[in-house]
Amino acid sequence: MALRIGVIGTGHFGRFHAQKLAARGCLIGLHDENAARAARIAEEVGTTAMDPTALIDAADAVVVAVPTAWHYQHAIAAIAAGRHVFIEKPIAASLTEAQDLVDAAAARGVVLQVGHIERYSAAIRTLHASGAGEGALAFEATRVAPFRPRSLDVSVVLDLMIHDLDLVLSLAASPLAEVRAVGRRVMSPHPDFAVAQLRFESGAAATVTASRISVGLERRLRVLGPVGETRVDFLARSLERLRPGGAEPVPTMPGWGIDRATWEEHDSLEAEHAAFLASIETGAPVEANGEVAIAALHAALRVEAAMRQG
Repeated sequence: MALRIGVIGTGHFGRFHAQKLAARGCLIGLHDENAARAARIAEEVGTTAMDPTALIDAADAVVVAVPTAWHYQHAIAAIAAGRHVFIEKPIAASLTEAQDLVDAAAARGVVLQVGHIERYSAAIRTLHASGAGEGALAFEATRVAPFRPRSLDVSVVLDLMIHDLDLVLSLAASPLAEVRAVGRRVMSPHPDFAVAQLRFESGAAATVTASRISVGLERRLRVLGPVGETRVDFLARSLERLRPGGAEPVPTMPGWGIDRATWEEHDSLEAEHAAFLASIETGAPVEANGEVAIAALHAALRVEAAMRQG
């Protein structure tokens, strides 16, 4: 029998979750505090709007896609009922709430996956396959976009930057030692742009820039180390890696060359759902697990604290 999955929260991402799960044939209902929106989305995807308690009772698993401040209350209720939980990022509003969710899920023996969707993207798969992070000493990540009136309940750090914080944490593979940052509010009650400088215990460093008030879209990553440089343009779907023995010789650097790679985009949300279902049905390891989410949240909160300190 197919898993029965409910969606709590039908805003921007919640609607996408409902659509994808309905197409899989496993959506059994949804909930939103906005009753009119819940009814509209339920009709759109062919399911029923329900109160959250009834939805959790009827489901084997739930997707929590409400604003961050309410992640904990819905996720902990589902976990207490023995339901598997997928939570959109960030995992929770505080580290205490996040750790409580991780501990509760472990105690109940249920799957807890967090929506760090970039981990399931073709771009990141290609990046890791390139070996770019091996021995890396410095990282520069940029993620900027024009203003859109959504996800304004949190800062740009928890909205956009957290993706690149998760990425550089995984590439650096070292605890954070120091964080400096600047950022300001422009169009919302929370900072809309931020630039963070991170230093890791290994000696590696990163500069991470995020903005949701940019003139255009830009998503880039540069990784530097003793064996060369890797540049990734996520929008152009291109990766270039300068290294000893690279495929395309560099005339001014004997023995060095450039490897180039590209990728075909796939539906990263579908990939997230597939991973979630596999973890429930087969016990497959959860890549975007609670520990990963706590590390990313901790880094994001340190960036926010550094911004407040000026």
